[in-house]
Order: sequence, then C-alpha cells, then structure tokens
Amino acid sequence: SKQAHIIDKEMRMKFSASAGLLTTLLLASTAVSACHEYLNHSMRKLASKDVINFCEAYEGKPMLIVNTASNCGYTPQFEGLEALQQAYGDKGLVVIGFSSDDFFQEENDENDAAKVCFEKYDVSFPVMATSAVRGSDVNPVFKGLGDAKGYPSWNFNKYLVDAQGIVVERFGSKVSPDSDDLLQAIDSVL
Repeated sequence: SKQAHIIDKEMRMKFSASAGLLTTLLLASTAVSACHEYLNHSMRKLASKDVINFCEAYEGKPMLIVNTASNCGYTPQFEGLEALQQAYGDKGLVVIGFSSDDFFQEENDENDAAKVCFEKYDVSFPVMATSAVRGSDVNPVFKGLGDAKGYPSWNFNKYLVDAQGIVVERFGSKVSPDSDDLLQAIDSVL
C-alpha cells in the first residue's frame, strides 16, 4: 500500500541519518584518540620489568624526550631535567629519558645506569631501558623522532613533542634544560 511505502521510506531515511551520524562520531573519536605510529609501542623501563606503552600512558600530553647516558659530560643535565619535570609536570609535561650507549658512555650494567639516574640524580621521570637511538637498530620512538627532526648527534639531545604527538623541535646537547629557548618552546606546547 501507499502508506506502507511512505512509512518504509521514512524509516530508511531515519536509519540512513542515524548511520551517518554514527559514522561521523566514530571517525571523530578515532581522530581524537589517534596516536602517532612512532609512539604506539611498549618499552621496558631501565633496570625494571615494568613496561610503558607510550600511547596509553602519555596520549594527549606534551613530552620532552631525551637520550641519556651515565658517563657523559652532559650527565649533570639530569638535575635540570628533573627540575623541568617538577616545574611543568602539573601542567602536563612528561619528561622521558632513553638510556643509550650509542656514544659509548652508558654503563654496561642496567642496574649501574639506574643508580646514576635514580640515586645520584634522584630523577622521578621514567627512563627507558638502554636501547639504540640511531643507526640500523634504532628503537621505534627515536626512529620517529629522528625522521622528524634529525637523529641525536650526542647524548642529551632533547625532543619536544606536543600533546598531539607532533615533534615540535630538537635541542642539542649543549642546550641546557633551563635555557630560555627550551623553556619558551615548552611553554608554547602547554
């Protein structure tokens, strides 16, 4: 009948509109929760069995990611990095260290490297287990950072990543954690 045809047509239009709205909502939620591929990895913390998935732990937070070593002339920068974590952590910044022996200045034993980080310099931010930050066996996080802004040329390169996971800037070893340029860049992503 004609009336049944009209009701059927109205139901199809409502269903189509609902399906379109649902698709839009799903796409929007996917875009909001999308995590950059280079951060969508889990890595073990230094001298620990604990693992961090960077997307799950830090999605939506700006990060300062630093390649570290225990026996480098820049190792005292751990103090400044911890000061940044203390000063900006409540505002959302996450400092993350990546222990690396790419420049032959990291302890051979992870427990010794952990003592430098967590006992000598008393850092509260996470430091990841020793891994490569350049070369053919580079870890996936530093592959993304390096592809975006260049690979570390020495220990204590600092990569500022905004809350969307975009690598904003790279600072070399000589740029101290309390430098005006780094502090201004951090303020810009908070």
